[in-house]
Amino acid sequence: MDTLFESDATEENPEPGRAEGPDDRPLAARMRPATLADFVGQTHLLGADSALRTAIEQGKPHSMILYGPPGTGKTTLARMIAEHSQAVFEELSAVQAGRAEVRAVIERAAHRRAIGGADGTRTVFFLDEIHRFNKAQQDALLPAVEEGLVTLIGATTENPYYEVNSALLSRSQVYELESLSPEDLAVVVRRGADELGAALSDGVVDLIVRRAGGDARSALNIVELAHETAGGEIREEHAEDAARKRPVVYDKNADAHYDFTSAFIKSMRGSDPQAAVYYLAAMLEGGEDARFIARRMIVLASEDIGNADPRALLVAVAAAQAVEHVGLPEARLTLSQAAIYLARAPKSNASYRAINEATTDIREGGNAKPPKSLRDGSYYGRQLGNGEGYIYPHDDPRGFEVDYLPDELKGRKYYKPSGSGEEAE
Repeated sequence: MDTLFESDATEENPEPGRAEGPDDRPLAARMRPATLADFVGQTHLLGADSALRTAIEQGKPHSMILYGPPGTGKTTLARMIAEHSQAVFEELSAVQAGRAEVRAVIERAAHRRAIGGADGTRTVFFLDEIHRFNKAQQDALLPAVEEGLVTLIGATTENPYYEVNSALLSRSQVYELESLSPEDLAVVVRRGADELGAALSDGVVDLIVRRAGGDARSALNIVELAHETAGGEIREEHAEDAARKRPVVYDKNADAHYDFTSAFIKSMRGSDPQAAVYYLAAMLEGGEDARFIARRMIVLASEDIGNADPRALLVAVAAAQAVEHVGLPEARLTLSQAAIYLARAPKSNASYRAINEATTDIREGGNAKPPKSLRDGSYYGRQLGNGEGYIYPHDDPRGFEVDYLPDELKGRKYYKPSGSGEEAE
């Protein structure tokens, strides 16, 4: 796409490139905000005197990465930036485009500069799904960004610090967009209904907001489809039918995988069974590997519960075995039971700390030899004096009071019981 926003606009045809007549675009496209005053949400980025708002209002764009969930305004912001700076707006999707398409955009930008000189028309290059480009494709953008041939605006739903080259990140500002709040989505829903001339109650607005899940585009799609079905007032059954099942935004190989896994583990560690079950359900609904979930629970049972409740490890291992023997969907019941048990169990990371401290001593000082009394006491070992002085604890209780550490580490304490659960004993 190559559009200089002011080029074709007239009083009769205010939007360039569109013919006269009824606007048959989808509602979400028709409702795309044209000004900051119409933009809903992202107040943390667009507050008064913020860097992004200032860049838009003053028409001085800079290269940036817009990171956030679908339907939060990434494309809209990119278009606003281009329009306010009187720039040509070039748009590509990394899903479909390759190096040839990118090269063509850069060549057109260079041509504009050549014919216009220092004050030539600027080019804002919006690259949607930038994380889909590999390293070589991203590297191809660097010279044009460095030379100012294009102002790059990349959009991604994935953490750019994972997916975008560090060289490109260092030349861009990263802005994180958030899912729209229920209050903001309600504004979007009502505006959409007004555009269609549709009536709907506050209860229906709330229902659509819940089903949209923070996504303005999804909310407007539900409004439009419900309106087509209703033919008049949009009632609850129309909204339910239009919404159907809310798509689960979950990519097993990207952000959602790490974010939901982290939240799941931290919820169990923090003894919150409600949150643990919620994140477990989200992971399973998103298609996460149940065996992966079970493995993480086994690790948590030792790392965060340990001997405060030794049965926790047995429960986690049993859940993992159940996953192998039963499989989904039934194994979700076992995983739920185990997650709730682990969340409610007393917590201790004493075992985790103990092995870490012992490992540190070994890495820093090497593995000190055991005392001679503890070394191999077989015939061959005894020829070297090994085993002498060893006290067999079952015959002599003094054997339970011996410090068995190497001589250099006598008195060192690695395992320090937490005082929680069974470690209190």
